[in-house]
Amino acid sequence: MRPFEIKKDIWWVGVVDWNLRDFHGYETEKGSTYNAYLVKGAEKTVLFDTVKSDYTSKFIHNLKQVIEPEKIDYIVSNHSEMDHTGALPEVMKIVKPEKLFVTRKGMETLNAHFHNNDWPFEIVDKEAGLDIGGKTIEFIGSPMLHWPESMVSYIPQDGLLISNDIFGQHLATSERFDDQVEMGELKWQTAKYYANIFNGVSNAMKKFIEKIDERKLNLQLLAVDHGVIWRKNIPEVLKWYRFWANQESLKKAVVVYDTMWGSTSKMANAIVGGLVEAGVSAKLCDLRYNHRSDVITEILDTRAIILGSPVLNKGILPQMGDFITYMKGLLPRNKIGTVFSSYGWNDAAGKILTEALEEIKVAMVDPGISVNYVPTHDDLKKCHELGLKVGKAILAG
Repeated sequence: MRPFEIKKDIWWVGVVDWNLRDFHGYETEKGSTYNAYLVKGAEKTVLFDTVKSDYTSKFIHNLKQVIEPEKIDYIVSNHSEMDHTGALPEVMKIVKPEKLFVTRKGMETLNAHFHNNDWPFEIVDKEAGLDIGGKTIEFIGSPMLHWPESMVSYIPQDGLLISNDIFGQHLATSERFDDQVEMGELKWQTAKYYANIFNGVSNAMKKFIEKIDERKLNLQLLAVDHGVIWRKNIPEVLKWYRFWANQESLKKAVVVYDTMWGSTSKMANAIVGGLVEAGVSAKLCDLRYNHRSDVITEILDTRAIILGSPVLNKGILPQMGDFITYMKGLLPRNKIGTVFSSYGWNDAAGKILTEALEEIKVAMVDPGISVNYVPTHDDLKKCHELGLKVGKAILAG
């Protein structure tokens, strides 16, 4: 992908990673992009972020198509994670910028990554402005979104917010803007990104959204670090983020389970039948066929989480253990739930699943159901009733 001028004197110089399929446990089935931006002022030229180290040569090639790298005056590092700074050491050697703008935590993180403390760091301690000639860059702190050192950069003359990971998607496309891709796909990938990256720091996100609302920023472009740039649907993505940051939910339940010989599968289907009869939306997620990152995306806007597993060696099946570990790190809140399980000679799974839900403060609607070996007709009827009970609890608010 060649560099692209997204607005006069503002260039996308990133790279597209068509083949990325895993991002620390998050399945990126549509690849991703590592976006970086070059802004030319009348007096100074500024590079915002770099790319993953694998793409260093491609990134430098992109820069050279827009400017001789040595003519870049400043570099801004909004976020220190390696997918945005991997190329930075090589870029610093070539560009030799006058200043490298970072937060104090950003400087500490970059030094811990690259052990190179002779870079010309310029610390952004407070939210401040930088005049580059006809354009002003305002640095706005966004700590814990999703690392402690994060900030965003706003150029009021262009209504441009270079928003770091915020509002991003892991989505590789040849298109650069939101109105050039299918909206359903874009909303799913945006939700998936939030669910798998930001849900655990929703309180910080809520504060950030309130901050940009208070500032009444003239947002014409949201230049994200991953995926497509927002220019048409900015009100929509802000609305989504407010909903997610407030941990709001739809009248929906997600049933997540694994099965050994089919007993918990039968129970799961019966529970879903009860949920549907109650009049709520239900999603059935068998962990053998649904990746943890897709399941957690379904949970993002759900009101109820229902977990099920058979017993294996006095514990639960490995994929359920994997999912619980992943879910705990992302801290879904304001949920209700219950559990179901099957066992042979040691009835342990229900207790393990209940403790997992209680650890993330899920309010238990019912102690749940445990079945010895294969569920009978009466057992499945009880599962149906359990789903009905959870569904009614959802509707009751």
